[in-house]
Amino acid sequence: MAQVEAEKTKGFRLLPAPSKFEDGLVKFGDRDIKIGGPLPKLSEDEKLIRVTHSLCPACYRLLPATIFEKDEKMYIRKICPEHGEFEDLYYGDVGMYYKFDYWEYEGKGPKVPYVDLKSPCPYNCGLCPMHHQHSALVNLVITNRCDLSCWYCFFYAEKAGYVFEPTLEQIKFMVDQLKRQDTTLVIQVTGGEPTLREDIVEVIKLLRESGVKHVQLNSWGGTFAKMYMSDPDKAIRYAIALREAGVNTVYMSFDGTTRKTNPKNHWEIPYTLEVFRRAGMTSVVLVPTVIKTVNDHDLGNIVKFAARNMDVVRAINFQPVSLTGMMKRNMRAKFRITIPEVLKNVEDQTDGEISRDSWYPIGTSVVFSRLVEALTGKEQFEMANHPSCGAGTYVYVEWRNREPHFIPISKFIDLEGLLEYFKEKAEELKEGANKYWIGMKLLYNVRKFIDKEKGPKDFDVYKMLYNVVVSHNYEALGEWHYRTLFLGTMHFMDLYNYDINRVMRCDIHYVVPDGRVIPFCTYNVLNDLYRDKVLREYQIPLDDWIKKHGENSLGDAMKYRRVASVLEKGDIYIETYKYFNE
Repeated sequence: MAQVEAEKTKGFRLLPAPSKFEDGLVKFGDRDIKIGGPLPKLSEDEKLIRVTHSLCPACYRLLPATIFEKDEKMYIRKICPEHGEFEDLYYGDVGMYYKFDYWEYEGKGPKVPYVDLKSPCPYNCGLCPMHHQHSALVNLVITNRCDLSCWYCFFYAEKAGYVFEPTLEQIKFMVDQLKRQDTTLVIQVTGGEPTLREDIVEVIKLLRESGVKHVQLNSWGGTFAKMYMSDPDKAIRYAIALREAGVNTVYMSFDGTTRKTNPKNHWEIPYTLEVFRRAGMTSVVLVPTVIKTVNDHDLGNIVKFAARNMDVVRAINFQPVSLTGMMKRNMRAKFRITIPEVLKNVEDQTDGEISRDSWYPIGTSVVFSRLVEALTGKEQFEMANHPSCGAGTYVYVEWRNREPHFIPISKFIDLEGLLEYFKEKAEELKEGANKYWIGMKLLYNVRKFIDKEKGPKDFDVYKMLYNVVVSHNYEALGEWHYRTLFLGTMHFMDLYNYDINRVMRCDIHYVVPDGRVIPFCTYNVLNDLYRDKVLREYQIPLDDWIKKHGENSLGDAMKYRRVASVLEKGDIYIETYKYFNE
């Protein structure tokens, strides 16, 4: 085993671990973090599901934690010897957890580790030899400047006290680090607000020229709307330049369909989508942060909004809120929502059309990856996430009386039967079965899992699969792509529901200028150990930035000031929201 690891790292210098474990303490910079605590006990009405490790929200102490069932829900409990007991909702439906847990797979892990192993998880990121997943989506922060000043954000430059804006050379180095994993590179360009960089087109071109296969732009969308209001042609040219440079998808905040549920960009969204339409930017993902009592009643409308804008919107990714900062238990209970509640709300608010049973965990994609790998003999991209991390479904949109209706693929495809069949054939191939014969059996038998009577009346799903697999004709797949919505949900952790087992399985990572690749839920949850520490190390002092780029590039002078009354009078705004009432 040691020889195998040596071969993997041959030619690469392991980066030093960010901390070390000695004398019973994790020494992380000038901070000493303690290890261990009592295993929480359960009462008679509580059923143990599993034991894991978690963190004390007050001191980051590594603690044993119990995940248990009570009243059909799952909770996590841990006890810090210094700060007491912490308990929080872990997963809102235990039946759904067991359904998802069936599709759990062990990940391959990265082909090479990046850092030496000196401390227990999560103090040794990243990626260390303990990590179970290669990178699937990598966040690349290209600025911490932002033209908003959201009250809950401590990330933007003025609050941080410095500017973080890596150079093109640093960006190139970070991409080269990612290439060490030898897997398909998918990067999300993020911030701050990345469109504030004047050289963002050059950044995107650099990524594509460096071998990045898919580039997402994470934006609140205001730059496009602001440009459109002052000069529509300029806004369209700007979006075209980004698309032609290599942006595949815009990953855009969208918390609801009303002023109340989406105060962040409700007014700007109509104009931003108009720019994308006219620029041919036809792959937008709407990203609602879902907060109980705030916008969880508006989720069905978000799906309907996406359907009405399917010429540019391809997907929705619901993100249950991660509760940051110290917060009392009753306040956490007010805002806490987990994946099962999100799915139930979608079901209720689409009149049962998109049922909870329509959704499957991310791990089911491994079935397809391993089948293709067995058929082709080529290693495949794999997403073996923890079952509690996320879920997804595709829904076909059918129009009746000018209203969207939704047919999840699970309504006309026996997905569980199909997945089991694919697993069986992958195993046969691994045992030496003839690839050609298995391939023909697959094409013939897939038809048995499709119920044409329950499916779309104007689209032959089997014919599409046959054309793609046998004839390599992707036009039918393109039509399917533009007639369906992908609905996903991803629940990032916080200190109250932190589960070390999930961190080890994370495949959404950040790449940073020192060459490390850090899992999302350590980078952002242990932000003072990871995110803020890295950014400070590569900071540009505010005064130095202003001297070079001018007063208008930072502070109040560059903050966005909305004139809602003007935006609301526009025909585009009125047309966009005419189906959605306050």
